[in-house]
Amino acid sequence: QVQLVESGGGLVQAGGSLRLSCAASGSIFSINVMGWYRQAPGKQRELVATITSGGSTNYADSVKGRFTISRDNAKNTVYLQMNSLKPEDTAVYYCNAEATTLVDYGMDYWGKGTLITVSS
Repeated sequence: QVQLVESGGGLVQAGGSLRLSCAASGSIFSINVMGWYRQAPGKQRELVATITSGGSTNYADSVKGRFTISRDNAKNTVYLQMNSLKPEDTAVYYCNAEATTLVDYGMDYWGKGTLITVSS
């Protein structure tokens, strides 16, 4: 099993910045893709950004130029630097990892989520 623990959420004013972290632990053999998703009230969960073990990134159009995803493969940790935050970024942010463990190949794992509230 893989456990993902997010940290760094909170309340911020519009235009401000926050940095999320997500550390993966457990019987991990390798992690291919790590990413961040978010779910706003009354909406479906949506992709924010992903990053492969090789460093290739993908962003939702709504966050391009404002958010930066990065990862530390040695620490099995992914980060999301969020700048120029807008009220519409308010959501619960979930960490995701596609991991191979000693017993499972390429399974999806999710964190419990961390709430980000952007006030106008």
